[in-house]
Amino acid sequence: MSIANRVPETWELSGDEAWETLKRTGRFRLARDAFRRFRASDGTSHSRSMAFMLALLLVQGVIALVAIASMLHQGRLSDLLGETLRTVAPGPAGKVLTDAVDHAHRAGASNSYTVLLIGLVISLLVTACSLMGQVERGLNRLYGIEEDRPTFRKYGRALVLSLTAGSLAVGAFIAIAVGHVAASSFGRGLGLSVWNDARWLVGVFLAIAGTALVFRWSPRRHQPQWSWLMFGAFVSVGLWMVATIGLNAFFRNSASFGQTYGSLAGLIALLLWSFASSVAIFYGGAVTAQLEAVRAGDPAPVDPNDVTDVSDAPREMVSAESPAGSAEGAAR
Repeated sequence: MSIANRVPETWELSGDEAWETLKRTGRFRLARDAFRRFRASDGTSHSRSMAFMLALLLVQGVIALVAIASMLHQGRLSDLLGETLRTVAPGPAGKVLTDAVDHAHRAGASNSYTVLLIGLVISLLVTACSLMGQVERGLNRLYGIEEDRPTFRKYGRALVLSLTAGSLAVGAFIAIAVGHVAASSFGRGLGLSVWNDARWLVGVFLAIAGTALVFRWSPRRHQPQWSWLMFGAFVSVGLWMVATIGLNAFFRNSASFGQTYGSLAGLIALLLWSFASSVAIFYGGAVTAQLEAVRAGDPAPVDPNDVTDVSDAPREMVSAESPAGSAEGAAR
């Protein structure tokens, strides 16, 4: 259950108004209030649920891509996919995904149609839709909305978002990772040197566009204009990049991680990466929701009547209602 204050709909807002609101509010205050909104909407639980579906989706998606490569008799494509996963996924998480690539590749072209069918049906129709359904639930709670859409509308929209926002996410993945691998593998001819420099801009733009698309159509409300949502999407992608780089550095420099978890190190790393990615998505959504709440004139992340934790209550309310505060008031 969410106790986050409901955000009024102000769908006419534009990106210019987002920057003006941010300037008036202040970055630190917005970050703090967005964190309070994230907590009040139980964002950690939603992130855990999304992380499980995301990890499952990554493995199934890899198997489906290898099946396509086998069906097209493109073994080089499978090698490129494995190298890409080692480049992007942090530490042991990359090993789990590359092991999935190797296993699917060894299945052979004769089984490619079966593997492709299983991978696409499970990954797209079940896992991807469930993941997007969880995203809708989490974003709704961030906006203070307690009810999701009816089942058929919810998962029908989830399917569309899986195809559209998912395609943008795959495009960002290809631009950043495959661009680097292609440039290093095939040399710097044919303009690959220019692409190797520009791939980050293209990848980040596609990732922000995909995240903004989810923020626009997933919550059960009339959202502001695209330009307004771009700021929260930028926060999500930025946090994801920081989390990925940080986890990669941690896994690379930690000898005890592999010793502690043994053969499960790759699975644990994949789940940690998925959880960090999910937190980044929902916190960016919290920033977007809180920014709109400020612009609508209702900036409180939590309704004071629903506050159950003293740490979430405004300082003035705590001092006024506590015995100590009353004694100080009487003394004055």
